[in-house]
Amino acid sequence: MDARADMDVISEDDVTVRLAGIAPGSAVQAALQARADVVAMTSKAAAASLLPEEPGGLSHGERAALAVRVARLHEEAGLADHYAKLMERAGATAALADPAFKGGGDARLAAVIAYVDRVSLAPKDTVAGDIAALQAAGIGDADIVRLAELVAFLAYQIRVIAGLRLMQATA
Repeated sequence: MDARADMDVISEDDVTVRLAGIAPGSAVQAALQARADVVAMTSKAAAASLLPEEPGGLSHGERAALAVRVARLHEEAGLADHYAKLMERAGATAALADPAFKGGGDARLAAVIAYVDRVSLAPKDTVAGDIAALQAAGIGDADIVRLAELVAFLAYQIRVIAGLRLMQATA
């Protein structure tokens, strides 16, 4: 199934704003409307990270499953549920989305998971050896960049959601 056909799964209004629980008519909503360009760029970045036209060696399903995994690692249940819909539409296996899954004997998956988990949970601890491990597992440089872009977008999205929630709570 072509997951790109379901781009609305990414953009549905804006998942980042929706999951932050921004109240209609609130000061935070007004501020976001004044910065509609940032909201639109965030939606475009989500589509580019999760559903690029050329996914390379990271399928749309793998990307969605990794997004669910990262959201679960950060205890963002709403975001995990959101990306699980995309994962299901892309026909991906749910194992990769489970933080307890470590690759099931597949060296490629194990390397991807180790990298995603480390960069998501302890980015300052990431070292050149983490990239070398991906390369040793047969992952090409272009796919390593794609993987880093995906994790970076998810870190950004999770932090924006947390920041918007804080703004809403103090508004």
